[in-house]
Amino acid sequence: MSTSTSSSITFSRRSFIRTSSLASGGLLIGFNLFQACKPKAAPPIDISQLNFNDFNAFIKIADNGAVTIFSPNPEIGQGVKTSMPMIIAEELDVAWDNVFVQQGILDTNNYTRQVAGGSQSIRFGWDALRQTGATARQMLVNAAAAKWGVDASECTTSEGVITNTKGETLGYGDVVKEASALEVPEDVTLKEPKDYKIIGKDAGNVDIDKIITGKPLFGLDYKAEGMVYACVLRPPAFGKVLESYDDTEARAMPGVIDVVRIGAKAQSLFEEIPRLQNMIVASDKVAVVAKTTWEAMKAKKAIKATWTDGTPMESTEFQNEQLMGLLDGNTFETLRSDGDVKKAFAQADQTLERTYESPFLPHNCMEPMNFYANVTDEKIHLVGPIQTPEGTANFAAKMLGREATDVHLEMTRMGGGFGRRLYGDFVLEATEISDAIKKPVKMVSTREDDMSTGIYRPSIKYRIKASIKDGKVTGYHLKEASINSNMYGLIPNFFPAGAIENYQVDVANYDSNVTTGAWRAPYTNFLAYAEQSFFDELAELMEVDRIQLRLDLLQKVKGTTDERIQYDPERMEKVIKTAVEKSGWGTKSEGTYQGFVNYYCHNSHVAEVADVVIEDGKPVVKKITCVVDCGIVVNPLGALNQIEGGVIDGVGHSMYSDFAFEDGAPTTKNFDAYRLIRMKEAPLVETHFIKNELSPTGLGEPTLPPAGGAVANALKAATGKRIYQQPFIKNPELLQVPAKEILG
Repeated sequence: MSTSTSSSITFSRRSFIRTSSLASGGLLIGFNLFQACKPKAAPPIDISQLNFNDFNAFIKIADNGAVTIFSPNPEIGQGVKTSMPMIIAEELDVAWDNVFVQQGILDTNNYTRQVAGGSQSIRFGWDALRQTGATARQMLVNAAAAKWGVDASECTTSEGVITNTKGETLGYGDVVKEASALEVPEDVTLKEPKDYKIIGKDAGNVDIDKIITGKPLFGLDYKAEGMVYACVLRPPAFGKVLESYDDTEARAMPGVIDVVRIGAKAQSLFEEIPRLQNMIVASDKVAVVAKTTWEAMKAKKAIKATWTDGTPMESTEFQNEQLMGLLDGNTFETLRSDGDVKKAFAQADQTLERTYESPFLPHNCMEPMNFYANVTDEKIHLVGPIQTPEGTANFAAKMLGREATDVHLEMTRMGGGFGRRLYGDFVLEATEISDAIKKPVKMVSTREDDMSTGIYRPSIKYRIKASIKDGKVTGYHLKEASINSNMYGLIPNFFPAGAIENYQVDVANYDSNVTTGAWRAPYTNFLAYAEQSFFDELAELMEVDRIQLRLDLLQKVKGTTDERIQYDPERMEKVIKTAVEKSGWGTKSEGTYQGFVNYYCHNSHVAEVADVVIEDGKPVVKKITCVVDCGIVVNPLGALNQIEGGVIDGVGHSMYSDFAFEDGAPTTKNFDAYRLIRMKEAPLVETHFIKNELSPTGLGEPTLPPAGGAVANALKAATGKRIYQQPFIKNPELLQVPAKEILG
């Protein structure tokens, strides 16, 4: 585990808003990894008219020096369409204001890991993108040196201009043709962080102009000649199977072109890819094809379908009973076992055991699921918002018995994903519809479709037990009971693994017919709240300082040789101490109650402190102080968006969001009944970065998991009551606490 000298940089929401408006005002739309212009040369207004030379899969350079950089990964709002090209532009040594950016297509020959998931895009792309920019820069320098008849070591670059020792200059555009024909150098010099001009500086979202002016950008915006629209009638409950349907009335409605039965081809993938069974409903569906989305949606309601019972239709009460039965039982898979927890509990002076419960959650992307497909004998043309383009393209090809090379997939910007668009079930629907009707089609879901027939965060319960002997934590046993799947293998190696001698993590799952999958920060989105609430209560039982308890445990991990440990105790200690300092921990005026959490996930270390006050007898979350160590921050402005969004998302879903099933059907189908955090309820988020020169780590997800725990611990300080169930509003006593009782 590596460490470095670090300091903190502070950002408040107020400064973020001011910077954002300034940054977005003067930027060109586009995200180009390599664009360069000669000094003081204005970028062209219409780049489509320029003669660009392909330099490599990432870069095009025009004769006049203009550079277009292709962003390979899906853009889901996490900002990679801006930050990934910034990395290339930095090493290419061009002026960021003169860079154009374009979204790359699925290209398995030239790009790797074209995935938006796990907060890993920048982490995995960091070295490769730097190398790409630096290599291109060196080739341009080599071409200029050859023109001048000098050694390349005598040349320097700055903002797209090459200069030799005589003061002569050439723009990148002057040598691009010669450079692109040169041999690719194997060893190039990368910049030192102290020399960065682009990385670490605020850059506005490259798509901001299109976003705010409503120009075509998202999947729903995509149109093609001859395209028709389709809406899909799916089972009304999980467990129902389509038996028959009457489409007479639907076919007679205005604009309706066709009604087709689909689903069988997607289900045929189950035998080859068993994991799809938790992501695709085992039933046929009915697709209504029309000239417009509105006509397709109206006609879908006119379909008279007969559904039969395929598998048992579950209710939330039944699912809760199954999960509790798993926790009470003895059938577990052990993911990590250190020492002997049974012996530690047998010899303990005290033990603490608590159970924590969470509901299913939908993803609630603002842009409903949609995708374009045009299946012909020549190719399968797919366009739309997808987090996993390569895997989805492979599934589509396999479903139709075609080769993966037959698929041409283009990515659009996504109006939210949070894990929902990791799963290409809606892409397979569009593909199957196009194959059936032999037309280009856009499949569009309604909000009700998304919420009631989607893929959900699984309901999970955790049981945590700790033993205390001679004033020390000697044992820790974490049990997980989940719907369909369990925590991935790295999580058992997060804190407090390695800090407690006797430590065990066991998991069990109930196989449900409800489709489930990843939801922003899978598993840790709830586990962080459970574990960090437990640590606070453990500190109370031990009558020790809650911060010091965490710091003492970290001391035991320093210098560890256990390669399984994922977190860095020194980096974790730094974020804890910085959060204590920046939040004014323990020094707030009477009436402000604080809750503390530290957590590691997605390779980043985070500490958060929540400030809660009582207003009109109800607790209100006023502020979250968030300290993040994510290594080098490529784009501070974009990083703030991710941090603040993660915190508010974590607070909102912990406080308010609930989801249940009755006889296999969701009881909530739209935002009129599904509670999300309101703008007026969003707390101020004050962000502090730990400044260092370590490689970047994840940022799209790490600030969400700690938020719920920080709020829960602050609510305990304010009300004297512990919370063991999300959402917190299911604990009504917390919302009806007389202020005089708390302040007294």
